[in-house]
Amino acid sequence: MVKKFASRIGTIEISGIRKAFEASSGEFFNLGLGEPDFDTAEHIKIAAVHAIDSGFTSYTLNKGIEELREAISAKFKRDNNFSVSPEEIIVTSGASEALHIAILSVVEKGDEVLMPNPGFVSFAPLTKLAEGKPVGVPLSDDFTISEEAVKEKITDKTKALIINSPANPTGAVESEENIKALVDIANDRHITIISDEVYEHLIYDGLKHISPARFSDEVITVNAVSKTYAMTGFRLGYVAACDEYVEQMLKIHQYIQACASSISQKAALAAITGPQECVAEMRSEFKRRRDFAVEALRDMGMEFRIPKGAFYIFPRLRDEKEFVETLRKRKIIVTPGSAFGSLGKNHVRISYATSFENLKRAFEIMKEVVW
Repeated sequence: MVKKFASRIGTIEISGIRKAFEASSGEFFNLGLGEPDFDTAEHIKIAAVHAIDSGFTSYTLNKGIEELREAISAKFKRDNNFSVSPEEIIVTSGASEALHIAILSVVEKGDEVLMPNPGFVSFAPLTKLAEGKPVGVPLSDDFTISEEAVKEKITDKTKALIINSPANPTGAVESEENIKALVDIANDRHITIISDEVYEHLIYDGLKHISPARFSDEVITVNAVSKTYAMTGFRLGYVAACDEYVEQMLKIHQYIQACASSISQKAALAAITGPQECVAEMRSEFKRRRDFAVEALRDMGMEFRIPKGAFYIFPRLRDEKEFVETLRKRKIIVTPGSAFGSLGKNHVRISYATSFENLKRAFEIMKEVVW
């Protein structure tokens, strides 16, 4: 029997990141996956175990347990300088679900969603699943989004603008001045901003993270504990916005997820309210690795921008496909830049979220390939 699938599925493909991950089984130096290589801090693991031992294994409120939403609300006030009540927060199954329900809640068939090009692999497929049209905004030379580039792409069908700072795959960090300018444009044109902030605590060189929600109520803020606390497998994210947005997102969340894992919620509570030394230590080590990667690529004569955040570097190449395949034969996995949009072509995303020893060995082999 010929199987007929929904036409919207035919418009998307398997993520290039996941393809790279699947290809790395065995003895590979994996510089393709965006996942901290650190162990989850002990106090967080203890909280998860205690949740299980105490029988906290049932459904929670759809929005998430109240004490976690209170902690997230306090975190936004403390770290991001804007206020949302616990009732304006939904705890989700990772930032992936948060992005999904944010886009589904505002995008209708034919609506256009502006997003960075190159940008994170999920933005365009999630827009297509909402039957919207992804519109890539070319980035400036430093990989930030300029207000001029955004203005050029706005039409009467533009419904949302996705901002991702620090950015995946480029490591770029948007300035306060630029964030304000983008918020002003969005407010003037009645465009909703969806702000992906999962790398907010991984910023270097004295720069600071700026949340668009500081300057407007027309912002849906997406975040997670995954990158900040090395908790990717816990699948725990959250989304915050004013009541009108949350009411619509909650409808979707109820039917596709019901609630986030009760055990992961307790772990996230411990992460957000507990000791933060683990975050500072991880950030310091990522900076050390970034500095090493920058010097190594300079020695190879490669063209790149120094990343200011996250744990990626995005060098430019003559032939992306040849470079990726050659490295793969030498047991090194990197992600092709074209996975992140048309303007990512002939780049590669190199993740330095691996041990310093593995990073050194991988770059030694890469140097042999380049030279």
